[in-house]
Amino acid sequence: MKDTGKYSFGLGDRFGHQGEAQLKAIIDAGKKGVEITPVWNKSNREHSIIGTAPDDVRKEADHVTSLLGFSKPYFVDADHINSDTVDRFIDSSDFFTVDVASYIGMKADESEIEKFLSGAMKFTGDLKLPAINKSLTVTKSHLKEIALKYLFATRKAGELFRKIESLKGPGNFVTEISMDEVPSPQTPVELFFILKMLHEEDIPLATIAPKFSGRFNKGVDYEGDISQFASEFEADLMVISLAVQEFGLPENLKISVHSGSDKFSIYPVIGSLIQKHDKGIHVKTAGTTWLEEVTGLAESGDEALSFVKDLYVNALDRMEEFCAPYADVIDIKKSALPKATEVMGWDGKRFADSIRHIPDNKYYNRDMRQLIHISYKLAADQIDKFNQLLDKNREVVSLCVYENIYHRHICRLFDIK
Repeated sequence: MKDTGKYSFGLGDRFGHQGEAQLKAIIDAGKKGVEITPVWNKSNREHSIIGTAPDDVRKEADHVTSLLGFSKPYFVDADHINSDTVDRFIDSSDFFTVDVASYIGMKADESEIEKFLSGAMKFTGDLKLPAINKSLTVTKSHLKEIALKYLFATRKAGELFRKIESLKGPGNFVTEISMDEVPSPQTPVELFFILKMLHEEDIPLATIAPKFSGRFNKGVDYEGDISQFASEFEADLMVISLAVQEFGLPENLKISVHSGSDKFSIYPVIGSLIQKHDKGIHVKTAGTTWLEEVTGLAESGDEALSFVKDLYVNALDRMEEFCAPYADVIDIKKSALPKATEVMGWDGKRFADSIRHIPDNKYYNRDMRQLIHISYKLAADQIDKFNQLLDKNREVVSLCVYENIYHRHICRLFDIK
C-alpha cells in the first residue's frame, strides 16, 4: 500500500497556478524538521464548475515537483468521489477520498446487520481506550443503532474500494473514507465500530475523516467548545489505536481533518495531542488558496483590484445561488457584508485586509471572506482574464499563498518557530 507518511497536507489549487508556492511551504517545513507529504486535492464539483479535468491536477503536481526537485512522495487526491464520479479520476489519481456521507442512515440487509452484531457483541461493556484514563460504554442497543446508521454506508465504501482496486491494482493507491459532510458528528463509540465495519470490507485504510463537534465552516476559524473538541479528538486518536490493535488495520492509520484550513484556534490542540500520543494527521485544505489569489490581486491594484471588486459585487447579487451547495459548511450573515458601493471605493489594502484571515485586523470580515470563498465560479466564468491577471501578478499572489500555507497553517499546526 502506498504511504502518505506520518503527516500529510491536502493542497487545493482550484485554478492550477499555485502548486509551486504551496510546495515551497512544504519544503520549508521539512527544513525545520517537519516532514509533510503534499496531496493535491480537487473535487468533481470543483472540476465541473471551473471546467478542468483530474489530469490537470496530475500535470500540475508532476510539473512543480520536478521544477523544485522534490523527490519525496506526493499524491493527487480524487476528492469526495462516489460511484457516479470515480471513473474520470482513475488514471490521474493515486489517493481516493471515498465519500459515503449520502449513504449514512440507509439500512443494510437484516442478515448483514445480524452478522455484524454477532461479531461485535464481545465489545459490550466498558471499552478502555489506551493511554488515557477513559472508557467507552457499549450496549447492545448502541450496536444496533450503529449498525442501522452506518453499516450500509461502509458496505458501499467497500464496493467502491474494490472497483478502484480492480482498475488501479492492489497497493497502487491510498484510500480515505469520508463521512464529515453530515449534520451530526460521530461519537468515539461510533467511530470504533465504523472502523470495524471498514475492516470487514478489507479496506487498507490510510485515513478516515469523521465529522467533529462544532462548526467547520469553509475558510474561517473553528466555532465551538474547544475543550470539548480536544476531549473528543483525543478519544478519537485512541479509538484508532484500539481499532488498529483489535482489527489489524494499518498501523499508520490517521485522522483526516476536512474543511481543515483556517481552523487556527484548534491547531494548537491538534498539534499538542498528536505529539503527546505520537500520531499522524492529514489536514485537507482547498478554498484557502483561492482566497489568497483574490487577496493578492487586490493588493496588486489597478485592473486586478477592479476585477476582484467586480467579483464581490456579482457575488452579492448571486449569493443564494452560491450558498446553496455549501449550506452545511458556511454561516454568512448578510447584514454583516459590506455594500457594493462601499467596496467599490476601497483601495487594494482595504480589500485585502477585509478577507485575509488575520482576525486581529480591525477590517477583517469573516462573512465577506466566506462569500468570496464560495464564489469562485465568477472567476471561472472569466477564466482567460483571471489567468492573465494571475500570471501578470504572480509574484504578489504567490507570496500570499506561501505565507498563508506556511506561516498561518503549517507553523501553527506543528508549532514551528
